[in-house]
Amino acid sequence: MSENEATSEQPREQPSGSSVGVLIMAYGTPQSPVDIEKYYTHIRRGRPPTPEQLEDLVSRYDAIGGISPMRNRTDAQVEAVRRALNSMALDDVNTVSGLASRTQREFVVTLGQKHATPFIEDGVEDLIKAGVSIIVGLVLAPHFSAASVGQYHDRARDAIAGRVEYSPIDDWSLEPAFIDFTASSLRTQLDSMPERTTVVFTAHSLPERVLQSDPYRENLTASAAAIAEEAGLGSDWMIGWQSAGRTPEPWAGPDILEIIAGLASDATGEAAGADGSDESDHERGILVVPQGFTSDHLEILYDLDIEARSVAASAGLTLERTETINADPEVMAALAARISTAVSAGVAGGDAARCAANGCAVPSETDSGVYSADQDHGGSHP
Repeated sequence: MSENEATSEQPREQPSGSSVGVLIMAYGTPQSPVDIEKYYTHIRRGRPPTPEQLEDLVSRYDAIGGISPMRNRTDAQVEAVRRALNSMALDDVNTVSGLASRTQREFVVTLGQKHATPFIEDGVEDLIKAGVSIIVGLVLAPHFSAASVGQYHDRARDAIAGRVEYSPIDDWSLEPAFIDFTASSLRTQLDSMPERTTVVFTAHSLPERVLQSDPYRENLTASAAAIAEEAGLGSDWMIGWQSAGRTPEPWAGPDILEIIAGLASDATGEAAGADGSDESDHERGILVVPQGFTSDHLEILYDLDIEARSVAASAGLTLERTETINADPEVMAALAARISTAVSAGVAGGDAARCAANGCAVPSETDSGVYSADQDHGGSHP
């Protein structure tokens, strides 16, 4: 659709003083140890985990203090976005139809989770009851994939059932505030690492079959390149994956543990051929940039901070990671600005307006029903 076609469409009227619904979506996490089995069962689409699977997951939570901090982190992110939206000027010039008019917007912000209460459907109903005229959907994951972010939006649309307009934010992986935050953390961490340190950008792995004709891998590479350039790395970095499910089919790789093993093997070979040079010349480090994750939770605190770091240490390698954004005020304010833009995109309709909110081309459609990112997942959970 051309820009002229998009702007020539008759926009849906948004009356002055109308409320804008904001549905912020997250994966969800058990709020107490007694909720772990119910949570795991929900992830497995109603199939209870085996005793061994449950014991493994409980042991991972125990290792990070008994429960994940993700819910508290998510609540802080939602509140930060709400504050940023409320701080925006109430008088907003609406030029979608080509005629400037003053509208006074009130943002009603709610949380909807995939696997824990409040569910996505609960969040939608809260917004509908509040009388909103449009709902903007934002997933707390930067990179679009039909098998992950796409499923959140599908559930939101199904719950809305055409009662109000829905304007999704599909991908925000090239958001400048996100790039700047991550690049700054990368530079800070790299300063304290061995001179010979490999930088690895990671994200949650998905089965190879669902990545066919899906923009996930491309988006991850693009954001990694942007972060690396901002941090001054050039091309001296690589893409890795983590937290893959334990199913027979191939998942995207290499996994971070495989990368560690490979670097350890290289370091061993170099040490064997050492000619008496200073030992520090052979020190190796790994700096993980978990760009696919937006808060500290099990896949960060256990999979990286405990498991990956332990594997690296046993091989004589130093492993550190960059910070996640959590509720960083600048990033949350940038997301709030995208939400505001998405309101106009939803009112205007059309792919051109929608891209204005997403900051990228609209992802091609894929059959998200073929695979659920949670199906038979055997790795860590938030």
